[in-house]
Order: sequence, then structure tokens, then C-alpha cells
Amino acid sequence: VKPSRSNASQTRSAPSVHTTPPTAVLHSADSISLSVLNWEQVQRLDTILTSSIPIHGRWSFPTLEVKPRDIVKVVRSRMEEKRIHVREVRLNGSAASYVLHEDSGLGWKDLDLIFCADLKGEMEFQTVKDIVLDSLLDFLPEGVNKEKITPVTLKEAYVQKMVKVCNDSDRWSLISLSNNHGKNVELKFVDSLRRQFEFSVDSFQIRLDSLLLFYECSEHPMAATFHPTILGESVYGDFPTALDHLRRRLICTRSPEEIRGGGLLKYCHLLVRGFRAASDAEMKLLQRYMCSRFFIDFSDVSEQRRKLESYLQNHFVDLEDRKYDYLATLYNVVQESTVCLMGHERRQTLNLISSLALRVLAEQNAIPNAANVTCFYQPAPYVSDCNFSNYYVAQIQPYLTPVQHPMYGTWLPCN
Repeated sequence: VKPSRSNASQTRSAPSVHTTPPTAVLHSADSISLSVLNWEQVQRLDTILTSSIPIHGRWSFPTLEVKPRDIVKVVRSRMEEKRIHVREVRLNGSAASYVLHEDSGLGWKDLDLIFCADLKGEMEFQTVKDIVLDSLLDFLPEGVNKEKITPVTLKEAYVQKMVKVCNDSDRWSLISLSNNHGKNVELKFVDSLRRQFEFSVDSFQIRLDSLLLFYECSEHPMAATFHPTILGESVYGDFPTALDHLRRRLICTRSPEEIRGGGLLKYCHLLVRGFRAASDAEMKLLQRYMCSRFFIDFSDVSEQRRKLESYLQNHFVDLEDRKYDYLATLYNVVQESTVCLMGHERRQTLNLISSLALRVLAEQNAIPNAANVTCFYQPAPYVSDCNFSNYYVAQIQPYLTPVQHPMYGTWLPCN
């Protein structure tokens, strides 16, 4: 694709025209992780990048209508002006998975945009933060007085969360812009990141540079026979295998102990969404590593509560009916696979999950009429005495399923 006359001075090279067969995979020792997007995938990607996503403001601040391609252009150009080199821009996460396979069962939630950039010190991180907040002014509706709006005000009004990680192996920051429907626009600035995926089905990244340059240079719209070559990559390492997992809804990972939280919450989410383990035997073993890493990162029960409540809030927008099943699944996995905790710590966590499940039922008005409720009590220690026969010890399953109450094996039904 030749640049238009007005953009002939662009220093970046023009994108090449797509001529490879649909879903062609680049076969070589170095490129097994790469694949060329076909026309249908390019169309889905184009729709995501050119459609407006509302960024909802708190209080009386107006909603910003943001096209991903526009905010990428604004942020990138200002980073270059500040001499922060952007190596490339990528689409990551559930949106990338959706582009590659529309009917994955996951849909897409947050829009994850990765700016691969040179971030050497605190100054660069602060500059990037200032650039993003300043860029929001460009998307305010006409008639809004921008002169008195400070970066602090913009942060309070439009930013859902901000994260910065800076150590020997990981140097990155995240700024998440709020969307009330669960489709936050997440701008991630990465210098280095050791672990970039949790499971094979969320390991996809799509390189956007050729498409972004096409938007700037081409005088003609895209068509099946006229569009830039766009590469997808699986950071899991094997693109065909990861895509097969996505299509068949299989769960596969490696070294979950390297993931913050062990991938435990995402794993249970995949189970609830109809995914199954690619290898039951291997996943049973990996569940132990997931649980161990989760309790290392969130050792206090109050931390666990905050993490679980945040996960439910962020990942089950318009899916409130799935929350109870999710907590039931999490309860079973924790009870079955946790080997790193003392007994009372394990009971604390299981109690926490049970209380959240009960709260979810209450919020959904799913608690049945009192006449049909079975109550449970925990008998005194002397019930185990063989000479004490006034209690009938029922055989109760010691786990939680979507149709059972949260309980332990020592809890008994009461009339």
C-alpha cells in the first residue's frame, strides 16, 4: 500500500498488502508463535479499533466517546514528542482472543492495548501517566471548559485503577479508564514483562502497527483483496496449539506458580464458562500450584476478600447469575487442592467463599422461602463420642456445588 501524497514523508515503512491464504501460519523455528490474520479476523479487529467506547466519568463529569485507534494515535505521538520510544503497539487479552475466534464462549471485556516502550526510570513512568491524563482532554465534549481541569481531577473522574511494577524482571505500568459496562480501556506501557499470559487461551497478542499506519496512509478503504498484513502472536509459544485450545475450549498452562495469584481465579472462571482441562491429570497437579501461589500472594483473609470482591465486580458485569456457580467452583478447587495452609486458615478461606456465595444468592433474591430452608449447625465435640447417641450424624458431602449449601463434613442438618 503506497502512502497518500500528504503522508509521503512518514518515516515508518508502509504496510504490506495481505496476499497469504486465510489463517496462514508462518512455519519456521522462530515463527511458530506467529500467524497472519485472515480477512474475517481483520474485519473484527477493524471494528474494535474504529468503534467508539464510552469512558464514563464519575459525578457530573461527561462521558468520553473514545475510538481505540484515536487514543493510541494521540498517546503514541505525545510519547514520541517526549522522546519515549514506542517500539510497537499490540492488542492483548480477551479482545485479541475474540478477533482470532469469534465464538470462544468468552466474548471480550476490557480492551487491552500494550505500548512496548523504553521505560528506564521513574521519570519515564511519570511522563507516561501525565501524557495519558492530558490526552483525555482531547476527548471531552465541545463546550467543556478545559482550563480549570487538572490532571488530578481527570484521574479521579475517569481512571478505574493505576498500577506500576518496577523490579529486575518486570518494568511496566497500567492505566485503566472506566467503563460502567465492564469494557474498560486499559493502556499498558511495557518495557519488560517476564510472564505475559495465564493460560494458552488468553496468550494472544495482535501487532497493530501495520493497520494503524494503513489508517494514516491509505486513500482507499480495506477490502478482502486490499488490506495490510497483520500478525497475531501467542506468547504461550505455539500459535496453532493455543488457537486449537481456544476453539475447543480447553484449559492449558504451564508454571502457574509464576503467575501472581497463581491463575486460580481465572482458572475457575474458565471452568464456569464451559472450558475443560486439556489434561485432567496434569491440571489436578497444577491446581495445587495455583492454590499455593494464590495464598502466598494473598495470605490474609481480608486481602482474599478484597481480591474476590474485585474479581466478581470486574468479571461478571451482566453475568450476575454466574457468580454463585463461580464461587461454588472456586470452593471445590480450594478445598480439593489446598495443601499449603493450616487447618484454621483453610477453614477461614472456605468460610469467606461460602459467605460471598450466600450474599450473591441474597442479592439475586435466590434464597428460597423459609419453609423450604434446611438449616445447618455444627455439633459439639462430644458428638463423636460413641456413647453419646442423641444425635444422628448424617452423611453430608464435604464440598459446595451449585445446588448445595456451603458446609463442611462436620455440619449436620436440623429439622
